[in-house]
Amino acid sequence: MIKPKKLCKGDKVAIVSLSRGLLGEPFCKHELDLGMKRLEEYGLVPVIMPNATKGMDTLQNHPEMRASDLKQAFLDDSIKAIICAIGGDDTYKIIPYLMEDEEFKQKVSENPKIFTGFSDSTINHLMLNKLGLQTFYGPCLLVDLAELDHEMLPYTKKYFEKFFQNEDSFEIESSKVWYSDRESYGVEEIGKSRKVNEELHGYETINGSGIVTGKLYGGCIESIYDAMVGERYSDEQEIIEKYKILPTEQEWQEKVLFIETSEEKISPEKLETILLEFKKRKILNLVKGIIVGKPIDEVYYEEYKKVYQKVFEDISTPILYNLNFGHSVPRCILPYGANVEVDYNQKTVKVKEPIFDE
Repeated sequence: MIKPKKLCKGDKVAIVSLSRGLLGEPFCKHELDLGMKRLEEYGLVPVIMPNATKGMDTLQNHPEMRASDLKQAFLDDSIKAIICAIGGDDTYKIIPYLMEDEEFKQKVSENPKIFTGFSDSTINHLMLNKLGLQTFYGPCLLVDLAELDHEMLPYTKKYFEKFFQNEDSFEIESSKVWYSDRESYGVEEIGKSRKVNEELHGYETINGSGIVTGKLYGGCIESIYDAMVGERYSDEQEIIEKYKILPTEQEWQEKVLFIETSEEKISPEKLETILLEFKKRKILNLVKGIIVGKPIDEVYYEEYKKVYQKVFEDISTPILYNLNFGHSVPRCILPYGANVEVDYNQKTVKVKEPIFDE
């Protein structure tokens, strides 16, 4: 994998809207301001890319604008990181503009940058991973840096600050608490704390045992499923297949797969349908191990576990459940392509290499 360099004070960071254009809506202005302020407090220089605040309707109708912002961020040598505003559901539409652009692909290799986001940004990660770049399934601007409390959530902040470090290894620890989703993200919520819940489960091994090592790969399970079957958008599967975004059978064999469910809180029956599609494609047998994110607000917590156990009844691939990444709050960073060691007996997850280029 091509690794970016760590962040330093004074670095410019680009803000992009590659999916839903919430960042440009007036009702998000207070969150945009707060996110910018937090970046500046780290000594960073946030740069809002030209189309990032053009609003939901414009960006929905013009994926080429979203693609242009990502390309320009990579072309700009002074920009050291790219932070997604938020997710959405149709970022796949930018793929043809970028994967047909030789200048863009060359710049991803020659001018690597930190890229962070989650949810629908999964598809951006998979595209950049296909181009060889190590990216980070992690915080985005609107729901992390713009946390409406007085500061970023401590666990999320701890892992965001790893963008300024380059440790030989680090552990993805279980958070001692989790936070309920807010009912509103309006101005009236500024300075108010989320509801805090004690973590009663910690990491749970729900299939298999032992220690595995492999390369991190994954994202939001609904996003990956849509990429496979095109359920939400009929042309998505065609685009994903045309540009060979997903791994080959051989490539799956080196992966530790991380998957998590979105804020849509899909039914256990839907999760089973998705996992059976993964099973049909032999992915669940091929990967070295699996780590699963905490369901948002712990909705279907036990039901999801039963689905995994049912689908994996005849599969020995180990599963570690209830990790703090993806949609549930707080969240860590997971570096795509990094070597990770998962101990399913001791229930630990460790990234075993520096995540940045010196």
